[in-house]
Amino acid sequence: MGMFSFIKEAGEKLFGHKEVEKAAEAAAGDPATQATLDELNTKAAHAIRDYIETQNLGVSGLYVSFDGASGKVTVQGEAPTQEASEKVTLCCGNVGGVTEVENLMSVAEPADEARYHDVVRGDTLSAIAKTYYGNANRYPVIFEANKPMLSHPDKIYPGQKLRIPPLA
Repeated sequence: MGMFSFIKEAGEKLFGHKEVEKAAEAAAGDPATQATLDELNTKAAHAIRDYIETQNLGVSGLYVSFDGASGKVTVQGEAPTQEASEKVTLCCGNVGGVTEVENLMSVAEPADEARYHDVVRGDTLSAIAKTYYGNANRYPVIFEANKPMLSHPDKIYPGQKLRIPPLA
């Protein structure tokens, strides 16, 4: 799938990303602190992996790594569908402290890739649907495409990245 950029300060608070950033800065100046950084990176990667697994996307062989110095997540495994692979990317990226996601997953049933939208202040799913589909009443398509990460159509926030699937 490739590399995707995200807003560092937006998203789920799954781990203490400020603590990881401080450890990364310390490790850059003092190699003796690298073990602490490695431990925090592993802890963050496990938190992200656990979050993905709670979404029940049917991914097998899931492996997640995190680099606190760059804010980069790399994810590997096999997704059953293109949609599941894209949702994994969003699960990783819509986490505080993550700036980019490299999705190296294979997909059992490839399909056309979705577009993405970065939510800004004042956005609504209806307005986003109007922009991409020409019809504000198509907002449920976007809502469904981002479940289970979205729990309600009115609960989107600035900095969040949303999947915009092609219309069938």
